Amino acid sequence: MRFDETDLPGVTLIQPRMVGDHRGFFMETWHRVKFGAAGIDVDFVQDNHSRSVIGTLRGLHYQLRHPQGKLVRVVAGEVFDVAVDLRRSSPTFGHSLGVTLSAADATELWIPPGFAHGFYVTSESADLVYKCTDVYVPEDERTIRWDDPMLAIAWPIGAEGPVLSARDRRGIALADAEVYE
Repeated sequence: MRFDETDLPGVTLIQPRMVGDHRGFFMETWHRVKFGAAGIDVDFVQDNHSRSVIGTLRGLHYQLRHPQGKLVRVVAGEVFDVAVDLRRSSPTFGHSLGVTLSAADATELWIPPGFAHGFYVTSESADLVYKCTDVYVPEDERTIRWDDPMLAIAWPIGAEGPVLSARDRRGIALADAEVYE
C-alpha cells in the first residue's frame, strides 16, 4: 500500500496494491499494522455501503459529538469526493480537498474525525463503501451547504445542478455551523 498525505493534515490518499491476472484481482483495502505504521491507528465500528445515481450529491455531513473518521472507497463507478476541515484550531480550518475516486483505480481516502464529508456521482451510478470509527447517531448529524461560497468547492456539476435530499437542501453555511474546537 502507498499512503500519500494531502494538503489537509490527516487526510490521506491510499493506493492499495492490486494483484491481478485473467481471473480477476486481489487487494487489501485495510490492514491494521500497515495503516498504523502510516499514522492511521484507528478502530472501525461500522461499515456502510451507499449507492447513488449520476448527479447525486450527498453532504457535506458530519457528527458533532460522535465524530466519525471514514475510510472511503468506490467499488463501482466514480465520484468526486470532498473532505472539509471543521477543526477551528487547525491552520486549515474551512479548507477542502476534492478528489476523484473510482472503482477503476481503487484509490481510498482516509478522512479523520473533525472533517465534513460529501461526494458527487460523476458516473451513471456509483457504490461507495466506507468504514467509520464511530456509529451513526442521527440526532447528532449536521449538514453544511455543499455550495457555501466560503468553501468555494469546485464540484464538477453541470448546469442542471445536483440531485439533493431534503436534508442536504437544508444545509447551513459554515459561518453558522457548530464545529470542532
